[in-house]
Amino acid sequence: MSTGPHPDFASAVRDALAARTNHQRAAGQQRYMKSALPYHGLTSPELASALRPLLRDPGLAMQSRAEWVATIRELWDEATHREEWYAALALAKHRAYRRWVDSTSMPLWERLIRSGGWWDVVDDIATHLVRDTVLAAPRVEKPRMRSWANADSLWVRRAAILCQVGVRDRLDQRLLGDVIEPNIEDPDFFSRKAIGWALRDHARWDPAWVRRFVQEHPTLSGLSRREALKHVGPGS
Repeated sequence: MSTGPHPDFASAVRDALAARTNHQRAAGQQRYMKSALPYHGLTSPELASALRPLLRDPGLAMQSRAEWVATIRELWDEATHREEWYAALALAKHRAYRRWVDSTSMPLWERLIRSGGWWDVVDDIATHLVRDTVLAAPRVEKPRMRSWANADSLWVRRAAILCQVGVRDRLDQRLLGDVIEPNIEDPDFFSRKAIGWALRDHARWDPAWVRRFVQEHPTLSGLSRREALKHVGPGS
């Protein structure tokens, strides 16, 4: 069984994206995202529409974990346009390959986080691929998230902070505190914003805990504090 990338998937993706290029929109997207990679100019619905038949095509299906990983890396490492990164993540998240979103794949997610180094891809990885792995293998992944929270990369730290966004009442409050606390005094906007987002998301389920956490951590930035308490009433 091949350990290399699927022979046709990446080229099919590139052809599908190029066929939908909108140069005017692409220029604006690149400016907005401050991206070194250019865009093709697809909207999110257009991107989903372009990728959907490719991900469903039996002839383009991944036959092994190794082929899946290699194809994700080919799309990512050889990308000429940012939508190819989005296609790599769509392949990673596709339900047909859910069984491979596990602890074995976490080094790949960290590699993509470090090399992607911007909120659009990092947040997608953190709140889907990393989150799902933490939920599936908490005994392995919670210690990893505590390590990531002290990493040398802002984006790895941000992923650790966001790794429970969307888990609802399954959130581990101790883990949330443990990944936030090493970053409370980080002056970077993206770290402070992530802290606020993670707390605001949990406030939907336990506003009293979030209010207490904010009160017990007076060195939280104003941004983190405002985001955390955005939907928390005074009596919560």
